[in-house]
Amino acid sequence: MTKTMNFTRRQLTLLMTASLLGLSGLASAQNQQVLRVSAIPDEAPTELQRKFKPLGAYLEKKLGMKVEFTPVTDYAASVEGLINKKLDIVWFGGFTFVQAKVRSKDQVIPLVQREEDEKFKSVFVTTHKDINKLEDLKGKTFSFGSESSTSGHLMPRSFLLAAKINPDSDMKRIAFSGAHDATVAAVAGGKVDAGALNISVWEKLVAQNKVDTRQVRVFYTTPGYFDYNWTVRTDMPADLRKKITEAFLALDASKPEDKEILDLQRATRFIPTKAENYKAIEAAAHNAGLLK
Repeated sequence: MTKTMNFTRRQLTLLMTASLLGLSGLASAQNQQVLRVSAIPDEAPTELQRKFKPLGAYLEKKLGMKVEFTPVTDYAASVEGLINKKLDIVWFGGFTFVQAKVRSKDQVIPLVQREEDEKFKSVFVTTHKDINKLEDLKGKTFSFGSESSTSGHLMPRSFLLAAKINPDSDMKRIAFSGAHDATVAAVAGGKVDAGALNISVWEKLVAQNKVDTRQVRVFYTTPGYFDYNWTVRTDMPADLRKKITEAFLALDASKPEDKEILDLQRATRFIPTKAENYKAIEAAAHNAGLLK
């Protein structure tokens, strides 16, 4: 009887040890969990990495998990990466979000956007003195950004169509630069007569003296529209979604360390957003024949 009891105690000890090791392993696995972050490549890869570094460190601290930035080759790759679970959260433009929403059959959800993204704008730039309104672009060469860009293609195209300018038939030639800063370079270098890009990148380039405003000038600024947001899949655990949202909303420009992050994101603050905000973008994409 005594032997049986001793053996049972030994078994219990081994079982408890194994259970503790298992729990320890589970905790370790959770601690090593990685939040894979990406962004549409609307600027140079080095610039995207520079902008994300302090934000990534901030999120690691707030979430208690490793955060990694994974660059993508193009806009489509950011959509596919999120849908196919290779990425966990992506900085989308309004149109890219709509593409992901349609492509995933509503299995993505936008969490937050910058306050500036409630009334985002695009600017049309040129070096030509005879181009002063959208109608002056007839017969001219023109550059959009990426084909999937909201502020570099979809909305500029939408406003051109509203002004009775069909880029495909009324312009001499259209090109796609791939990024907002590349559009400015194409216009400044005389590769095209004019181009469109998002107002945020334009203002940054001007502030950094990376564009000569005596040569390149804005001749048209669009009305406002909803644009960028941080998007996740609907299958992300609700508590993690909540933590991410709260982390962004907690960024406070009155704190120096937070202001650095907000300045790099070109944001005064982040605010909650929802899929319904992008219905106008979806309608514009359908009207422009860019969303099947």
